[in-house]
Amino acid sequence: MNIKPIRNEADYQKALERLEVIFDAKRGTREGDELEILAIVVDNYENENFPIGMPDPISAIKFRMEQMGMKQKDLVEMVGFKSRVSEIMNNKRKLTLDMIRKLSADLKIPTEVLIQEY
Repeated sequence: MNIKPIRNEADYQKALERLEVIFDAKRGTREGDELEILAIVVDNYENENFPIGMPDPISAIKFRMEQMGMKQKDLVEMVGFKSRVSEIMNNKRKLTLDMIRKLSADLKIPTEVLIQEY
């Protein structure tokens, strides 16, 4: 096991190639330990160099609704009138603090996502 920090794209590609080779290593073996450590190093490099931003609030709501098999009409209890739901989902009305609280609690979307500008 010879793991080094990933400092550039070439190091990153070498690490990915090695991960591919040892991907099915058994836990507790030498290669399994290498896999675990190398995965952490690669994850750290990717988080620093290829950050994934948060989705905008409306996209997050739509995604969560899709996951839960919900329709726009299902948001009426959380947001208010059917017309208000339509305005929000079409970016014609902003979410209020009360709406954010209800959507966060009911849809389990982090408030950090819902309070963003959009």
